[in-house]
Amino acid sequence: MTDRVMLVDDHPIWRDAVERDLAAGGFEVVAAVGDGETAVRVAPAVRPDVVLMDLQLPGLSGVEATAALVTADPTIRVLMLSSSGEDADVLAAAKAGARGYLVKSASSAELLDAVTRTAAGEAVFSPGLAALVLGEYRRLSTVPAAAPDTPVLTERETEVLRLVAKGLTAKQIADRLVVSHRTVQNHVQNTLRKLQLHNKVELTRWAIEQGMTE
Repeated sequence: MTDRVMLVDDHPIWRDAVERDLAAGGFEVVAAVGDGETAVRVAPAVRPDVVLMDLQLPGLSGVEATAALVTADPTIRVLMLSSSGEDADVLAAAKAGARGYLVKSASSAELLDAVTRTAAGEAVFSPGLAALVLGEYRRLSTVPAAAPDTPVLTERETEVLRLVAKGLTAKQIADRLVVSHRTVQNHVQNTLRKLQLHNKVELTRWAIEQGMTE
């Protein structure tokens, strides 16, 4: 099935170029808009699998638009695409619910790979930015005492969760544990269900809060 992408960027030339790259890469571009308000308005109608969101937008910012989209539909996958690699911008996007953050200096091949991985449910960040996000959540988080009703994870689910929190892809986890890619996905889905979380970003945050990346 072809992944559906909505592109949000206020620079028409850049937007057209990225739209062409996405189409050439086999994606269906269901909308290409120039501001956050329009993105929030049209998303329910076009039902994108991935929203490729510029950070700096007129009116509603990329971070604000991301937060609005994720609030309306927690399953939506937003990949932030920005010329800024500033720590504050990256962390603001992650906290708003973006699944990943890619700088605009990335190549077309890197962009297409990032969209593919985002559509598959992975958290995707430009090199160096994943460590920043994980490090910040580790710094801000404390390890709470386990509540009596904390869901019990199996040993293998815990092992997979630790590797997810360290930024490994499903394929890398499968290779390390010598299991199939599908088995890893099943463990992740079971863990999401047990913890009542929606995606790998929330799962990573939960793992960090529990001290599982130490």
